Amino acid sequence: MKPATLLSLLFAFFCAACGASAAPSDGNGSAAIEGTVAAAPAAPGEAIAIFAGGCFWCMEGPFEALAGVSEVLSGYTGGTEPHPTYQEVGSGSTGHCEAVLVRYDPKQVTYKQLVELYWRTMNPTDAGGQFADRGTQYRPAIFVSTPEERATAEASRAELEAEKRFDEPIVVPVEQAGTFWVAEDYHQDYYKTHALNYRTYRSLSGRKGFLTKKWGIDVGSH
Repeated sequence: MKPATLLSLLFAFFCAACGASAAPSDGNGSAAIEGTVAAAPAAPGEAIAIFAGGCFWCMEGPFEALAGVSEVLSGYTGGTEPHPTYQEVGSGSTGHCEAVLVRYDPKQVTYKQLVELYWRTMNPTDAGGQFADRGTQYRPAIFVSTPEERATAEASRAELEAEKRFDEPIVVPVEQAGTFWVAEDYHQDYYKTHALNYRTYRSLSGRKGFLTKKWGIDVGSH
């Protein structure tokens, strides 16, 4: 382990602050654990896309700002454990990763546009997690439900690889979507409800600097 630095200590402090301020209390000073439920299927005229790019707090804002997107939910997917909790997923024992489910109107925004935005929210060369968040529970992935989505995601990934924007290979897998478990309420819209903690976390984790360097702008800054 590297010696502690002022930056790492500050980062640890704000991560702790995020957890303390976000988790609901059970009245006895401990965090209450809510059961997670499966996301509802797409409504008529609506489509769903699922992306994993590390901490789901950092993935909501960019998609919610896109015209044609009606809702973005933080949650867990990619594993087999039913009704996983934040604590269970965070332990790395469930096989799930943090992800976001995007509900959108395909007449206003295309799946390809969503995938192209996804690349601008995370580091597609890091399969071991994202930025300061390490482990399979923070792995990146695109979860697809149809052959058309798979073809679009794989073609977009190939286009990004061909751009040579990144020094390392693109390692984001395209996986078959399974059940998406909606995360506990206190995680939803965290970038709005805990704006200062969110901005500090995004900056100290390295995400903001990386995306600004690679794209000229961090689309998740608010």
